[in-house]
Amino acid sequence: MADRLSCFERDGLRFDVLDAGPLAGDTVVLLHGFPQDATCWDRIAPRLNEAGFRTLAPDQRGYSPGARPTGAARYRFRELVDDVLAMVATAGVDRVHVVGHDWGALVAWALAAEQPQMIPSVTALSVPHPSALRAAALHGQALRSWYMGVFQVPGLAERVLIPGSWVWSQLTKGLPTSSVERYSARMSEPGALTGALSWYRALPSEVRRPSVHIGRIRVPTLYVWGARDPALGRRAAELTRRFVAGPYRFEILDDAGHWLPETRPEVVTNLLLEHLGPS
Repeated sequence: MADRLSCFERDGLRFDVLDAGPLAGDTVVLLHGFPQDATCWDRIAPRLNEAGFRTLAPDQRGYSPGARPTGAARYRFRELVDDVLAMVATAGVDRVHVVGHDWGALVAWALAAEQPQMIPSVTALSVPHPSALRAAALHGQALRSWYMGVFQVPGLAERVLIPGSWVWSQLTKGLPTSSVERYSARMSEPGALTGALSWYRALPSEVRRPSVHIGRIRVPTLYVWGARDPALGRRAAELTRRFVAGPYRFEILDDAGHWLPETRPEVVTNLLLEHLGPS
């Protein structure tokens, strides 16, 4: 068993990690989204640790100061998935439960599809299976994703999305003030905002020629969606069932929006503990 992990390296990049809980416990990987970082799990990881789980929460590619490569090609799904696999290998574990929110959910879906032998369960918060997103595109989902078009333009997005701007305030609406301040500080670091936006800028290439095939999910799956999510609609959420072949649980939080780890940590943790079972 490896020692406690504070960082790991891959292809010359250095990723920061929050590693907590018993080293001998079953391991849960916690993957954040945009514009968050590993601290979005601060009110969830401790309860998982108390229940006997080890948690690994990385600051992902573009967010860790030592892992902000330039160019959208460096942010394709193949890279994002391999980053997590490198972390797991460095941690010295063979099997990990994967939990992801927002972009982290898409990486979680990809991991579960590609590595079912090492993923005993997957949990996606907010973001549905990518095939469900595509199927819902002509039914209002594309309109909800208006901001992705803005993010595609290098330079323009960085100017209109600076922390404190109107666009920034709209995208972070619903987050606690303390979280907005924390993420604003991170996105103000050199290269951080461009790195985070590069996840979106890699999408066109990914759509044309996927670097990872995200097919039907065959591992036990929990999907949690907030009914007041302004970015992700009901149709895509409900269509996700079509793309899960294994055991599936779909939970709708009627009074919740997009930021489930920060705004509904108790509900999310309770659902996770039921889904994960005993460590």
